[in-house]
Amino acid sequence: MGILDSDSCPPSSPQRLDQELTWSWGHRPRSEAMAPPPPLAASTPLLHGEFGSYPDPSLRLALTLTPQALHIQKLRPKPEARPRGGLVLLTEVSGCCTLRSCNPSDSAAYFCIYTYPRGRRKGRRKATHTFQADGAATYEENRAEAQRWATALTCLLRGLPLPGDGEITSRLLPRPPRLLLLVNPFGGRGLAWQWCKNHVLPMISEAGLSFNLIQTERQNHARELVQGLSLSEWDGIVTLSGDGLLYEVLNGLLDRPDWEEAVKTPVGILPCGSGNALAGAVNQHGGFKPALGIDLLLNCSLLLCRGGSHPLDLLSVTLASGSRCFSFLSVAWGFVSDVDIQSERFRALGSARFTLCTVLGLATLHTYRGRLSYLPATVEPASPTPAHGLPRAKSELTLAPAPAPPVAHSPLHRSVSDLPLPLPQPAMMSPGSPEPLPSLSLNGGGPELAGDWGGAGDAPLSPDPLVPSSPGSPKAALLSPIIEGAPETPASSEFLPPTPDGDPVAVSPGGPLDHLLPPLGTPLPPGWVTLEGDFVLMLAISPSHLGADLVAAPHARFDDGLVHLCWVRGGISRTALLRLFLAMEHGSHFSLGCPQLCYAPARAFRLEPLTPRGVLTVDGEQVEYGPLQAQVHPGLGTLLTGPPGHSVREP
Repeated sequence: MGILDSDSCPPSSPQRLDQELTWSWGHRPRSEAMAPPPPLAASTPLLHGEFGSYPDPSLRLALTLTPQALHIQKLRPKPEARPRGGLVLLTEVSGCCTLRSCNPSDSAAYFCIYTYPRGRRKGRRKATHTFQADGAATYEENRAEAQRWATALTCLLRGLPLPGDGEITSRLLPRPPRLLLLVNPFGGRGLAWQWCKNHVLPMISEAGLSFNLIQTERQNHARELVQGLSLSEWDGIVTLSGDGLLYEVLNGLLDRPDWEEAVKTPVGILPCGSGNALAGAVNQHGGFKPALGIDLLLNCSLLLCRGGSHPLDLLSVTLASGSRCFSFLSVAWGFVSDVDIQSERFRALGSARFTLCTVLGLATLHTYRGRLSYLPATVEPASPTPAHGLPRAKSELTLAPAPAPPVAHSPLHRSVSDLPLPLPQPAMMSPGSPEPLPSLSLNGGGPELAGDWGGAGDAPLSPDPLVPSSPGSPKAALLSPIIEGAPETPASSEFLPPTPDGDPVAVSPGGPLDHLLPPLGTPLPPGWVTLEGDFVLMLAISPSHLGADLVAAPHARFDDGLVHLCWVRGGISRTALLRLFLAMEHGSHFSLGCPQLCYAPARAFRLEPLTPRGVLTVDGEQVEYGPLQAQVHPGLGTLLTGPPGHSVREP
């Protein structure tokens, strides 16, 4: 077993560390408040200067850095006010670095930016811009200028305040955030590991983030891992898979004796699976256009590189056996859960399996008898646009009031230690040499020149980090030792009875009390609304997205304190149901005026299936069939979302 460990920089002073964790990554006590820096106009020039282009320094460029973009203007040999590629949006930048020449007689310093602009076919492609700072006579002065630009750009990317009239130096930068990456190598038709190596790790390294990476090996492995972590050593836990791996992480955090602090650990998701609902919501929150596949992964990776977090509502779900689990996504019964579980047989098809099973489900459409009760929200959700008017459920029946273990510490199993990650740059020529520049190998701490560069002689440029590592500080010294051993199982049951497929589903014994819910099987308090009848589907969803391209609750927010109940009554035709799901791709299904589609925002709900057989899912995972109830816990978790987007800003 092992870990892929990135190069690490030593922690800076406690004050600087706290600054970065609070502003850039949101890892702070909930009672503290921090005022953001005063907003700057989008066109406010922050830095302006002249640089040489690399590898052709005779091409002179004027650079202007604003809060939203880097503007590049060609000065010589032929001035161009708006050259091609002359506008670099910060939303498309993963990171930057400074480099120096291996030629001791070269007094220039180099400033490199990594970007992922959209191409003509709308897909993102990597582009690297390298500029030569050569306006001063000495290397030290040119290095200071290159680092000034790199520091300012990094501060803008991470949301760190820049001094008003003060000097911009690398001392403004705290040590890099340390992320634990958990990847399911079998996710996304087995492409998750390849996508991780080829796309995610290079981008995280370009951003200067520090990371350790672990491959999961089995169901509930991630849950076991986070139970035994020393969470103070991590600034975030990021899953590279579908929604299921994050479900394990959150429930593992809530399994811990210190769950109240553990659940504040920021968690993130990079979509490398079939079901990528939360990633779709993060993508929308970041202001990007809807995307799938690699494009969605690159969008979410760009947002992760920028840092920033958001409170995340979690749903405590109590099942028929009395066990609890926590949901960040949805509880489903009927058509949606049937499609979700039946599609497991077609995992090799990737996300197309949901389309196939939707068609099969429409061909054999079922209705289910049940009783749905909910506690209406006291505060109305943010009103959707007129096109998304929501039909309100009418109260049909209001019930009368009635009287009122040790944690398993699992080792971190397989390691993939010292995995080489070659990251080729575009073919560039070094000054005075016909040889191409070397490939860059990014292992988390910043760009490093690959040892197997095929050029003649030494590599032309070498890294010149903004925050250098202290000599004699091994990477492993920053982490607690990891002890091998078989995971222990508490005497009390942590797992539900096996599902029909034979796999146990883990549930969480920890977490906050459900103060809005009486025990299952007892009457509900006053103020609840109860509906009984035939349902085609019932969906209780927290974020906006049911899938990467399915917007089930277009007005939902990560921290609105609501569970959004959507249900379809019996009597709907197959054509009308298909029309609803097609409209859901744009979040416009409520505007169709379908009489069987109902919606209600709630703080808690109870579902009592009256049909003897059926399927219930929590975050896409099948759970025991029977009555269940759930309550929203507002802002219980913390989600790494990146900065919010005000609109779709892409060309």
